[in-house]
Amino acid sequence: MKSFATHLECSRGGEDYPIDQLAQVCKIDGGPLLVRYDLGRIRESVRREALAGRPGTLWRYREVLPYEDPAAIVSLGEPNTPVIGAPRLGERLGIARLLVKDEGLLPTGTFKARGAAIGVTRAAELGVRTLALPSAGNAGAAWAAYGARAGIRVIVVMPEGTPQVIVREASAYGADVYLVPGSIADAGAAVRDACAKHGWYDASTLHEPYRIEGKKTMGFELAEQLGWRVPDVIVYPTGGGVGLIGMWKAFDELRALGWLDDKRPRFVAAQAAGCAPIVEALAWGLDETQPWPEPVTFAAGIRVPKPLGDFIVLRALRENAGTAVAVTDEKIAETMGLAGVSEGLLLCPEGAAALAAAAELRASGWIAETDEVVVFNTGTGLKYAEFLQGREAKRLASGELPAA
Repeated sequence: MKSFATHLECSRGGEDYPIDQLAQVCKIDGGPLLVRYDLGRIRESVRREALAGRPGTLWRYREVLPYEDPAAIVSLGEPNTPVIGAPRLGERLGIARLLVKDEGLLPTGTFKARGAAIGVTRAAELGVRTLALPSAGNAGAAWAAYGARAGIRVIVVMPEGTPQVIVREASAYGADVYLVPGSIADAGAAVRDACAKHGWYDASTLHEPYRIEGKKTMGFELAEQLGWRVPDVIVYPTGGGVGLIGMWKAFDELRALGWLDDKRPRFVAAQAAGCAPIVEALAWGLDETQPWPEPVTFAAGIRVPKPLGDFIVLRALRENAGTAVAVTDEKIAETMGLAGVSEGLLLCPEGAAALAAAAELRASGWIAETDEVVVFNTGTGLKYAEFLQGREAKRLASGELPAA
C-alpha cells in the first residue's frame, strides 16, 4: 500500500484482514470491518500544520484515508462544509453556543457524498465493475453519482416511500433503480440476495469498510475548524449510524496522532419516535438493538429498523457519556420551519431531528447553558420539497402589494 493504511480489523472480534483484497464483513462473526493505519508513522512524518496549505476538501486528510493513488481518486470536488453560528435559534432554544455544521453543500446535497467518494475510489482500485446497495434515498443517489464518475455500474434498491426527487436523482446519474415494499431492511435483503447470485459488490452500510472512512472526515473537519479541539456536545441524526461511528473513530485517530487533547465530546444519537431502536437499546442497557417492528417517519434517512453497526453506535455513546433521543415527526416539521425563519437554514428532516433533540436535552438540563453544541444538518432541505415548512403563497388579486 502507498497509503498509511495497514489492515482491516473486525469491529467485533478484532480479527485482521488484508487491506489489498476485496473484503466486506468479518468471515467469522459478520462484524463490520474497520480500516486501521500506522498512526505512529504518521505522527512521526506529518505535522497537523501541514494541512493549512492543502486544498479545502476532504482529501486534505489523505494520510488517514485508505486510497493508494492520488491521481485516481473519484471526486466531484467535495468542499469542507461550514460550521455556522446560530445565535437567534440558540436564543429560542436556550443554547447560547449553538453551531450547525451544514453538510447540504456537498455534491449530491448530503453528507453521503463523503462515504461515496472514498467508497467508490477504493472499489475502483480493487477492480469492482458493478456494485449494489439499499438506500432510503440519499446514499443511493451519492453512490450513483460517484459510480458514474468512476465508470462503475450502480444498482440501487429503495423503499417505495422514498421521496420521488431522490429516486429520480439516482436514476439521473445512470443507476438502475428498483423500489420495494417495506423498509430499508427489505431493500437490503433484496441486495444481499442479488449480490450473492450475481457476484456484485455489496456496498450496503457497513457491508464494506470504506464508506465509514469518508464519513469520518466530518470529525477531522470539525476539529480543525474549531482550532483543533472538540465541542462539549455533538448531536447527530442516526439511522445506520455510520456518521457517528466515523466521528468517534476520527477523534480516536486524532488523539493517537497527538492532534487533539483528551477531551471527548458527548455524542447524541437523534432518532425519530417512529423508528428509535438505538434510543430503546440504550434505555434498556442492551448491547445491540431489537428490530423496530413498524418504522414510520418522514425523515427517511433515519428510518432504519436495525442498524448493522448498532453495537458500535451504543459503544461510542457509552464511552463518551452520550445519550440518544427520539423526537416526533410533528416536532421535526416544526423545527424545520423554525430554523428557516430564524436563521435562513433549510434543514433536511434528519437535521431538524437533531436540532429538535438538542432542544429537548437543553430543556431537560442534560445540555447545560454553557455547553458548546454542534448539530449536524446532514443534507439540504431542497431534496425534501414536499416537506418544507412555511406559509402558503398569497394570490395577488389587485396587482398591488399590501403594506403589511
